[in-house]
Order: sequence, then C-alpha cells, then structure tokens
Amino acid sequence: MTKIGFIGLGIMGSPMAGHLAAAGHTVTGFDLSAPALARLVEAGGQRAADVAEAVAGAEVVITMLPQDEHVEAVTTEVIAAGGDGLLLIDMSTIRPETSIAVANSAAHKGIRVLDAPVSGGEAGAKNAALSIMVGGSDADFAQARPLLEKLGKTIVHVGPHGAGQVVKAANQLVVGGIYALVSEAIVLLEASGVDAHAGMDVLAGGLAANRILDLKRESMIARDFRPGFRIDLHHKDMGIVQAAARQADVALPMAGLTAQLVAAARAMGHGSLDHSALLKVVETLSGRE
Repeated sequence: MTKIGFIGLGIMGSPMAGHLAAAGHTVTGFDLSAPALARLVEAGGQRAADVAEAVAGAEVVITMLPQDEHVEAVTTEVIAAGGDGLLLIDMSTIRPETSIAVANSAAHKGIRVLDAPVSGGEAGAKNAALSIMVGGSDADFAQARPLLEKLGKTIVHVGPHGAGQVVKAANQLVVGGIYALVSEAIVLLEASGVDAHAGMDVLAGGLAANRILDLKRESMIARDFRPGFRIDLHHKDMGIVQAAARQADVALPMAGLTAQLVAAARAMGHGSLDHSALLKVVETLSGRE
C-alpha cells in the first residue's frame, strides 16, 4: 500500500482522502481546519501538524486546494520537503500555466507532477465517482491510475502538463452554461403557469437531458442552494476559462456571458451558495425574486 500525503481536506478533499485510507493506504493529511483533520482520523488516516510532516516519507502527495496562490504556496513547501522520485498529484482547479510552472519547478528536484483536476462536485467525491482529467507524462499517469481509480469512475490522460487544467476549464464553461439555461427554463415554466417539476421531468427525458437536470433539478426548483460547489469558486474558474481563451486566441462568446452571470451572482451576495444559485440571478433579472 502506498504512503500518501494529502493536503487540503475541504468539501472535496475530505471524502477523497477518506476513500484512500479506506482502501488501505497510509494517508497523512494536513489542513488548516481542525474538524477536517478529525474527520480524516475517523476515516482511518493520520493528521499532520504542517505540510512538511504530511510530505515526510510519502511516496505520493495529493493536493486539493481552492486557488492558484494556495497551490503555489503549498507546492513550494512540498518540493522543499519532498525527495527524489516523489509523485505530486495536484487535483486543484487552477490556471494551466500554474500547473506547468509547478511541474517545471519540481523537476529540478526529481519530483514528478501530474495536474489532475476533477469534476463531479461533492456528490462525486463522496461516491468516488469523479471524472478526473490528467496532464503529465504517460509513465507518471500509469503509476497514479490505481490511486485515481479509488476516487473516480472516468479517468483520462488528456495530454502534457497543463492539459488537465484546460479540459477542466472547458468543463466549467459547459457546467456554468447549463446551469444558466436550466435556470432560465425553470423561470419560464413557472412564469407561464406550468408545473416546473413536470416540465423538467420531460426535459430530462429528451434531447435536453444532462447530468445537471438529473442531479439538480429538484433542488433548484425547491430553491435549495446548499453548497456542493460554491459560486465563489465557479467565479474563479470562469476567470481561468477566459484567460485560457485569450491564450489560445479564440472567441468564446457564451463563456463571456456565463462569466458575467456568475459574477452577478457573486455581486448579489450569493458567493457562498451552490453554483445552481444562478437561478437567483435569472429570477432577479426577470423581477421574480
């Protein structure tokens, strides 16, 4: 069994680390949250006092952090504490260029890196059903795959360093756009006096079917916006989408509109809610709060 250091035990990282511990791996985790560390111990893992302790003796280090600056700071510590041959798997959602920079920095010390962002939200993390898009070398992906299979159902090596983050940006663009369209559909149905439950059931069984309709239509109709993935984080991700579009020199008009709707949700004070709360923005624009 592999000795794993796991840094970042939030909504996603906590169940992911728990799955690895349950599979028999030695998982030593670090997070700034004491309750998060306690949950890891309950799941069979061990707590570390800092990043260096989580890394000490690890064969693999996994990071699951909110933003680029957190990844940059933590991976600097991981690289300083890690030894030759360590495999660092960053599963955060960050800019592709940050992933490339981390990989280049780690290579000077003989540390191998994969960028492996995920899709599936809290439910996917809890059910070990995530989609994982991986950038890096073939050999490193082959070594990491047995661990990633404990966390997800769809695991694809999509290219070199940074490629995983580009695919994740595309994922967040599609997810945000679908949430916006589902929100508009709900508002249209309700404003027209049509039962939204019945209407959305029909949509979910036809060509408009998608995972968001499958998993979120009932909670959206009920206005249950408890966070599985917060608006604040999707706002960050739409910034990554727009930066990637500029880097690739392509026009993504729907990305711009989706980014503005997410930004509006944040400006309205909904940043801590689930990204399905785009429904609240559409309601406000329609005068139907």
